[in-house]
Amino acid sequence: MSQSRFSDYIRVKDLALTVSFSDGSRWPSSTPHPQPVVVTCSIAYDVRRAAAGDDLNHSVNYSAVASNIKAVGDAEVFPSTEAFADRICETHARRFPDAGTLTLSIARTKALLYGASFGMEFTKRSGEDPEEETFFLRELTCYAILGIHPHERQRKQHVCVDVSLTKKRSRLVPLDYRALEQRLFDFVEESKYLTVESLASEIAKLVLSFVGEDHSRATVRVSKPSALLTAEASEVEVTRSFAETDVQDTHATPSIPLSAATSSTTTIPRPFEVRNSPGTSSNSLLHKAAIAIGTNLGDRFANIELALRLLEAPSTDLDNWEGEPQVVIVDTSFMYETAPMYVAEQPRFINCACMIETNLEPRALLGFLKHIENTVGRVESFRNGPRAIDLDIVFYDSIVMDTRPESARGKLDNLSGELVIPHPRLGEREFVLRPLTDMIPEYIIPTTGKSVEASLVTLMAQPSTAPAMYKVIPFPRYPLPNRRGEQPSHLSKIRPVPPTATYWTFPVTNHPSSGKQPPRKSYIMATLNATPDSFSDGSAHYSLPDALSYANAAVSDGANIIDIGGYSTRPGASYVSPEEEFSRVVPVVQAIRGLWQEGAVTTPGGKLPSIAKTAATLISVDTFRWEVAEESVHAGANCINDVYAFSGPDWPATARSAEHFAKMRQVARDLAVPVVLMHSRGPASANKDYSQYDYAMDADGRGAVLEGVRVELGAKVEAAVKGRGGIRRWLVIVDPGLGFSKTVEGNLEVLRDAASVVSEYSERLRNLTAPPSRPLRNPLAGYPMLVGASRKSFLGAILERPDSVGNYEGRQTRPVERDFATAAAVSCAVQQGATVVRVHDVLRLGDVVRIGTALWS
Repeated sequence: MSQSRFSDYIRVKDLALTVSFSDGSRWPSSTPHPQPVVVTCSIAYDVRRAAAGDDLNHSVNYSAVASNIKAVGDAEVFPSTEAFADRICETHARRFPDAGTLTLSIARTKALLYGASFGMEFTKRSGEDPEEETFFLRELTCYAILGIHPHERQRKQHVCVDVSLTKKRSRLVPLDYRALEQRLFDFVEESKYLTVESLASEIAKLVLSFVGEDHSRATVRVSKPSALLTAEASEVEVTRSFAETDVQDTHATPSIPLSAATSSTTTIPRPFEVRNSPGTSSNSLLHKAAIAIGTNLGDRFANIELALRLLEAPSTDLDNWEGEPQVVIVDTSFMYETAPMYVAEQPRFINCACMIETNLEPRALLGFLKHIENTVGRVESFRNGPRAIDLDIVFYDSIVMDTRPESARGKLDNLSGELVIPHPRLGEREFVLRPLTDMIPEYIIPTTGKSVEASLVTLMAQPSTAPAMYKVIPFPRYPLPNRRGEQPSHLSKIRPVPPTATYWTFPVTNHPSSGKQPPRKSYIMATLNATPDSFSDGSAHYSLPDALSYANAAVSDGANIIDIGGYSTRPGASYVSPEEEFSRVVPVVQAIRGLWQEGAVTTPGGKLPSIAKTAATLISVDTFRWEVAEESVHAGANCINDVYAFSGPDWPATARSAEHFAKMRQVARDLAVPVVLMHSRGPASANKDYSQYDYAMDADGRGAVLEGVRVELGAKVEAAVKGRGGIRRWLVIVDPGLGFSKTVEGNLEVLRDAASVVSEYSERLRNLTAPPSRPLRNPLAGYPMLVGASRKSFLGAILERPDSVGNYEGRQTRPVERDFATAAAVSCAVQQGATVVRVHDVLRLGDVVRIGTALWS
């Protein structure tokens, strides 16, 4: 029976708690602070039966409600008010499943610098998330010139402001209440309005512009306590909506999927979290589908990227690009190279999958996919034969559909032109099940009743002589060739898809098949510091000739990629403007690519001279600035290496971090380049406390730092990959961040067990007593990993220690003197399965990689 039609309520009013938040109190802080919180909880419940029998068993025990809320507040550290509210709702739903609509109000009474409290309130119906929620700032105390009388124009008077902001529910980034409070305070303090009506209206306009959401509305109450002798205050209250307000100066906090990855309670956005049906609700696109993708002709990687860009075209009519997209991509899998199935004599396939949201019905979606296949250039050959692109609907919501006549459904050779959902050959195709497991492992296949992951496990348990699948990372070639006018007019309306330069392979570690595994390789990234103050080699490669000399030597010595940086991350390094960083990095990239003209003549035997090899070598740009990244790639770089994982140098995350994240994410997606996302916490020498992850420590007291890396970097990677506008999963490399915000022992913990950063949870980690907000699965599982220990200061700190037994008394070392120490760290990284190792001395450390690979591959 619905509770919503009853006017009976059970309420816990103004419950006083002490709750720890990691976003600080009046000031931001990297240390969680217990602080006072007042909670009011109202539950709609029909109490007539309890009243008639005078029996509490037929009601909701308000004491139990209060105890439940208190237990939530005592259990963990929360990154935001929103996270605390969500946790109360989750536990309330489990504890009181029969209770009706819940109205929750949370006030943090020591959160504001100038006001009495900040908080939020919303009403949640059973089993549904609220469509909107209200944030409030109460009793903001300011002083301003306000009034029409001469004496009111001479001196500032006390002005009290209350603000309520109602907007659509979002968990993409917490409301930056401090920034809003400061903006309001500064605005009021500097204002000189004649009327309270005008001040209140302008404050409402400012609040709405701060949020920048079409459907938001603000209620502002402004009072003048000194205006009337016989009343407490004169007061004006106004309510304005964004739609009716002419907002010229928008100070919007971007609504982008960046979580404040600063604590164990980080809420990771899961735009496509699956249990029994693929997906979560969308504002406008009603259905969710899984699309399998395959190609084995032409530039396979460019074919896939082109197909995905066409999938999100403004119209299903690719010749008429008008209207709204009918499909958006919300998640992608890893990418795999696979041997052909059924027909062996054909090129190897590249396979992957994506999750979409769409308004197209299944038949219309199939027609759109076929149109894209034709546009990309599918070549019809024979069944299961070569193709430029193949797009198949594997799942569509949870429907079961077969357009063939019932009499023809016993065969599998009559699928051409028909639509069968789920795909009838799903259970025998590793190249489909594995990509789906990357995204929706727990989705229950409607026709079998088994989860996607369980189906993969069953298939992998069967004997097989086929070559094993392996993952791939494609690198595009830049600068783009000038081919304007060669493309059809409709393709000119999407961003150019870069051709492929090369690709790397790395093994599948989750549910490996019984087939023959390819040899494992650790790729070598050479470090070229185009700075005058590098921690490792000073200004040795600062000039262009020196940089080119290092690049040539590194390639000759075996480097697979050259990482060029123009902004030192060492502690105490001088600030470098974006323009200066650009002037250091881009000319080096251009010069390396320009070597091709000098070395374009082949040597006897058809081999390229060493200078041409350097010109063709992959280049990574080590930057956290989108402008530098974008221009470097256009100049010829193939990869972005970001020590802040898109979020910029602020830690904990701020509204500026969200803006930074959104821009870097967009640049990386548009350029279709691999990105290295590293774990860090602001300055490399700061923020080394991981005690909030002590729940993950083993018997030896280790594990908290590793857990922090998995949770914090995992949140950023999830936010980068998932949701609308996400980058492709197959283009992400993760870096646990050795030397960044970790003690010596913390660095050793990460290096010693680096494999656990990108592995599924061990049995011990699965069975931990952890905060409810901890991800159920390791969000970094399956990603390729880069380890950069070369010449780091933690190695020097270890060398300063005297031996516990023996005559070695310890010594101080310069970074260039730590290559033997680096060798030990690189050997450990190879043993731990690092896909890439970043080094300075390529020749000698390359030898370490080769021997380590021979030992542990």
